[in-house]
Amino acid sequence: MARTLTLSFSCPDTSGIVAGVSAFVAGHQGWITEASQHTETELGRFFMRVEIRAESLDFPAAEFAQRFAPVAAKFGMDWKVSDSAQPRRVVLLCSKQEHCLYDLLARHVAQDFPFVVPCVISNHENHRKVVEAHGIPFHYVPVTPETKQAAYRKMEQLFREAQADLIVLARYMQVLDEQMCRDFSGKIINIHHSFLPSFAGAKPYHQAHRRGVKLIGATCHFVTPELDEGPIVEQDVIRIDHSDTPDDMAHLGKDIEKVVLARGLRAVVEDRVLLAGNKTVIFR
Repeated sequence: MARTLTLSFSCPDTSGIVAGVSAFVAGHQGWITEASQHTETELGRFFMRVEIRAESLDFPAAEFAQRFAPVAAKFGMDWKVSDSAQPRRVVLLCSKQEHCLYDLLARHVAQDFPFVVPCVISNHENHRKVVEAHGIPFHYVPVTPETKQAAYRKMEQLFREAQADLIVLARYMQVLDEQMCRDFSGKIINIHHSFLPSFAGAKPYHQAHRRGVKLIGATCHFVTPELDEGPIVEQDVIRIDHSDTPDDMAHLGKDIEKVVLARGLRAVVEDRVLLAGNKTVIFR
């Protein structure tokens, strides 16, 4: 697969943005292979994602950020550029349930989409053998009411040592503290076993059962200090009926949770997700 650079940004909406970006790329013999754009009218902001064939540029790929900086400054961009030759480093957090963890490990091995797992962190020892069998370091960090703050600071240390680009809560059954959410803002995604904003918090399948819903789902979202309130990345649903118990719903929900988390992670590592306040702009 050809090496690409992905430029993604948002900025105040004005005329000449696309022309400015295109002129910069064309002026350096660049070949744009994919481009998407969107204007969020309520915010007055313009969003864009551009893939560029790295070998087509007349300068080394490592120089792109430096050379593009004046264009970004002109339009007041909040921007980044990523290199397909440097897959995202994704730290996985898990507890006792295995389905999301095992699914992502399988996708990592198969290179279903480009990411690497520098380590897995868990508050239980259950999955150590499976993780280490994949050649991935496993860190056991127990969390109790008395040790919670120390445990979270230890986890932050592990994130930094792993040079994590992204942290994924693969059914990690602890609520991260405010400091961690703020220190790693925009870098933590979670899978919630409910179709948010309905049934936030604990035991959503039990909540849904009490309400007699006919659809249950899962939501991949960014983690913020407000529980289950972060910007939504991906969602999907499956149909149930009156005969399904909460246990039935939990069993059925596992498949949808795996798929939604994988879709969400893929969109994020491919720079297809841009934050727009408490919403997201997602380029397919």
